[in-house]
Parts: sequence; C-alpha cells; structure tokens
Amino acid sequence: MSRTRTEETLQEALPEGSDKGRAVRVMFDAVAPRYDLVNAIMTFGLDRRWRRATVAALGLPRGSRVVDLACGTGDLCADLARAGLRPIGFDVSAGMLAAAHTTVSLVRADVASLPLPDGSVDGATCGFALRNLVDLPAFLTEVARIVRPGGRIGLLEVAEPSNRALRLGHRLYFTRVVPRIGAALSDGAAYRYLPRSVAYLPTVDALVGAVAAAGFPDADRRTFSGGVVQLLVGTRS
Repeated sequence: MSRTRTEETLQEALPEGSDKGRAVRVMFDAVAPRYDLVNAIMTFGLDRRWRRATVAALGLPRGSRVVDLACGTGDLCADLARAGLRPIGFDVSAGMLAAAHTTVSLVRADVASLPLPDGSVDGATCGFALRNLVDLPAFLTEVARIVRPGGRIGLLEVAEPSNRALRLGHRLYFTRVVPRIGAALSDGAAYRYLPRSVAYLPTVDALVGAVAAAGFPDADRRTFSGGVVQLLVGTRS
C-alpha cells in the first residue's frame, strides 16, 4: 500500500484487518520524526503525568522485568527505567524505533506475537495503542501469556469524559484542534485519523471485561484529566 493510498484510507474509512495493520504502520513511520513534539503540544505536557501514573499503578518492586508494547519512541520505557524497573520495548514501526531517544532495548516485533516465553515478565504496559491494534482480544491473550502469575499490567488509552460539558469540549478539541496541530507540525492525514480511531475502542464495560477475561480478573479502570484518558490495570491470575 503506497503512502498516498494509506492517506486516502485513513481519511475516507477506518481500515480493518490487514489493511488496518499496514495503514497504521505506514502512518507511524511517517509521524515518527515529530511524534514526541506533537504529543507534548496537543496534551499540554500532560502525557508525562499519565505515563508516570501508569508506572506507579503497576506497583512492582525495583528490578522487575516489564515490557512496553507498541513502545513508539520509548517515552514510557524511559519512565519505567527511571522507576528502577527493567524495561524492554516492542513496536512494529521501524520509523518510531529509529526516532527513539532512550537507551532501553527496543525490538521490532508484532505485539500480538511476541518473541518471549510464557510467564517470562513481571509486568506489561501499553500507551495509547489499543485502538490501533488489528485484533485487541488476540493482543490481550498474548499479554496474558507472557506475564507471570501475580504480574501486573497498565494499559493507557484515550477516553471520553462522562460529564456532558467536558465531553463536548473534549470532542471539539480532539476533532477540530488536534488535526490542525498535526497538519501544521507533522502529517495531516495521521492526525485526522487520530480522533476517528476512538471508534475502534469497545465500550468501557466491554473493554474492562475483555481485560478480565484474558487473565486479569481484578481488571480495573481509572481515569485522568477529567476523563480524557483511561488506564486499565490488572493482576495476572
């Protein structure tokens, strides 16, 4: 799929299956050089606070081995390392890995099929990537496979506020302002796709239920910044 065709797909219809996988990979390769800059601007720097909250929610002792899945440029990996954990990142986008700014080991791999033994890690994180996965249930099953019993997960993702006024304001910002920031600083098609990609996410109850069913029966959901971001946490049974 060419870059032009990918942009058309992202603009006209939300892709599914293998088309989605290719389109998302090409999109992230394209936005990688300025990805961190755009994130910091469009979140007003709150992305750093959300990542730190994710690391804290794991509640794992120093020295624990944690994988960050769909790690992008390695921001969450760096936060994990600063907390005394031993992270390794995995991402399918070569462009994102090439733009990484961390000394943590990063591996190019499909996060739904990881080159890791069963129960080999103490925890797993994922930042703002659930909606970009081709098969969310398969991903959750894979996470459950690699995390040892008693291990912890923290899955960070966008959300919509429950408060009507906040929801309307957030929707306006997300659908009107964010695409303009992205177009000015990076790739317009990618940042027009971003707010639309929320449609891939299951309902709150279904998402928490899917995490629980995958092997994390105590799955819980927390929200930040008025409900614009959600964090799914759980302990491997």
